[in-house]
Amino acid sequence: MNILVLDTIHGGDEISRRLISLGHNTDTVDVYRHKSGISEGSALLKNYDLTASPVHLDPEYPLLKKECRIISHHQAAAMIIGDKKPELMIEITGAKGKTTTAHALAHVLRTHNNRLLLHTSKGTVEFPGGKTLWKKSITPASVIDAALYAHENGLWLIAEESLGVTGAGDIAILTSKEDYPIASGKKSAIKAKLGSMKNSGTVITAPGEDPGGNTGAYHSEDITEVKNGVCRYSYKGINGSFRNPLLEISGYKKALQTAAATACILGIDPACLKDFLALEGRMSSGKRGSNIIIDNSNSGVNKQTTLDAVRYARKVSPKENLTLVIGLEANNICEGFPAEDILDAIRQSGADKVVLAGEAARLKEEAEGLTGYVTLSSGLSDGRETAEKITDDGLIVLSVKTWR
Repeated sequence: MNILVLDTIHGGDEISRRLISLGHNTDTVDVYRHKSGISEGSALLKNYDLTASPVHLDPEYPLLKKECRIISHHQAAAMIIGDKKPELMIEITGAKGKTTTAHALAHVLRTHNNRLLLHTSKGTVEFPGGKTLWKKSITPASVIDAALYAHENGLWLIAEESLGVTGAGDIAILTSKEDYPIASGKKSAIKAKLGSMKNSGTVITAPGEDPGGNTGAYHSEDITEVKNGVCRYSYKGINGSFRNPLLEISGYKKALQTAAATACILGIDPACLKDFLALEGRMSSGKRGSNIIIDNSNSGVNKQTTLDAVRYARKVSPKENLTLVIGLEANNICEGFPAEDILDAIRQSGADKVVLAGEAARLKEEAEGLTGYVTLSSGLSDGRETAEKITDDGLIVLSVKTWR
């Protein structure tokens, strides 16, 4: 076939390369930068059997008005994978919770089959061994290499994907029903994600995250229930429970429930989730000297995640002395951490000592009225060092909004 592939910077080049290897003729158009492929004018003059376009492209884009069948990049990826999909392929999408859910699910599945490939925004990792093979984006095109590698090496695959799934997998998981506009504000992100799941064998939604209209989906809350820090599960003869301090944190709670429900549907007991640990920068805990440090510094930090981290710290250890490092690194983040939220988090945290990081330093006077000790730091790294110096046999919570 003669195929036009739009958008080279979000995986179009990879899709084109793979289609050529399958014997197709392709042209690409760099719709955003206009630096590679052929021009829009040249493409308008040619005839194509098929156009592959990203779901986030404006539907009024001229090349989408041609008389030609249009498929998404997700569908193109599925077309390329074809019958070379892994024995088990699980695709995960949603506005939030994808990475955590993928890692939690990998933790369970590896107890049943340790030959696994985990493809997420943190990298593509092969088990056993935990070797990182590469680190790419989570565009649908990036799933192609992961799926083909898993197929060639006899591995199961768990893949995190943006704005939907390819539909090539056995299971599609939706972690969040949160919606936002895409395609120049003319399309809905959640509708695009749900549409991409129509060809998936089984659809599973995180607790409370089915947006409706997705008939036939398994709801994680129908299989699992969390009360008092214990997750109980029951599905077709698989019954049990596990306790994990992370269940006290809303984001981890949903991820662990979803992973447990998915495991049950696959016929695997998820009891091992009792040993699942927090991911780096997402409530990870560790000991340094006499102090226990909870690291919650990432680009999504806000008042709620800060208070979740404080609650988690108090669950992890009975130590009463708590130092909170809070703020934002202005040069690293585009969405702020409002001053009123920082101050309210300090007030509700009950911290004995506070280290204001980066831009939050300007709040020193107000913060001093909320806790007994306040000092300043330039950012996350300096804030951590400062906290370790002023804390003895206590808890340190790092909650700085930053890219990592």
